[in-house]
Amino acid sequence: MEHNSSSDVSIVIPTHSEKRWASLTRTITSAQAQTYPAAEIVVVVDHNPEMAHRVKLTFPGVTVLENAYARGASGNRNTGAFHTRTPFIAFLDDDTVASPEWLAYQLTPFADPSVVGTGGGIIPAWAGPRPAWMPDELLWAVGVSYTGMPTRTAPIRNVWSANMIVRRDAFLAVGGFRTGFGKLGDQNRPEDTELCLRMSAAAGGRWMYVPHATIDHEVPADRSTFGFLMRRCYAEGRGKVQMAGLMPKDQELGAEKDYLRRTLPRAVGRNLTRAMTGRGAAHALQAMAVVAAVLAAAWGGGVETLAGLFESGPAPTDNVSV
Repeated sequence: MEHNSSSDVSIVIPTHSEKRWASLTRTITSAQAQTYPAAEIVVVVDHNPEMAHRVKLTFPGVTVLENAYARGASGNRNTGAFHTRTPFIAFLDDDTVASPEWLAYQLTPFADPSVVGTGGGIIPAWAGPRPAWMPDELLWAVGVSYTGMPTRTAPIRNVWSANMIVRRDAFLAVGGFRTGFGKLGDQNRPEDTELCLRMSAAAGGRWMYVPHATIDHEVPADRSTFGFLMRRCYAEGRGKVQMAGLMPKDQELGAEKDYLRRTLPRAVGRNLTRAMTGRGAAHALQAMAVVAAVLAAAWGGGVETLAGLFESGPAPTDNVSV
């Protein structure tokens, strides 16, 4: 499909399981209801022909593709993105609902040619009550915006693929998402962060965060547990070490260091102060959750670092187990 407008945008929605059919339906409906209409809505199904057929029958105005790459979110998104022909490509996850003016707001920063991509605010849609022990600083663990992010439109190092728009030429120039590195089943790797860094470096451009360009992101009950938080932080620690191995040696994870040095200590101090002044035990629990999250991420990072050392260690003749 060819489009002539310099501001046309296509929306790509990856999906994989009919268990998320109700969620996918809400996502597609919100994409179709934008005040700034998308030129094309593309749903990409991850190696599930039956589901792809069902989407085609249910949404005749939507382009439906099947993942042309190995199973996983990165290849799924690339399949849809490489199909599009519009100057801008927007990404939504299949468990999100975009606000009506999402596209209109989030496309605005592209008036600056140095902007290679944008992201917007992600609001949690809790399936049940929000856990009292969950501080705002750790909301990233359930895939939503968290304290420490800009509160007004501003430059940012990276955004999340659940709510992302890219300049097509900059996206294609780096080959899109890195296939084989990303979300697959319970495995979480920061493929969106890695893409943002590559696009910024290759184009010499920047990303912008537009907090009022919002989507709602479902948070199921099984992601509202302390055990999930620990697993997610552990996986994030491993993923960031893996990502660092893919980056140039002189490119540091500055955003992560600032988050650890400033945002999280402030969260601990604030919650402990409130707990000691009698404002509720929940604040003490939130302070403990932050400490536990840091330890889990550090443990994951340590495990991945050691795994990398073994993989690059002596030859097999030295009887080193890998």
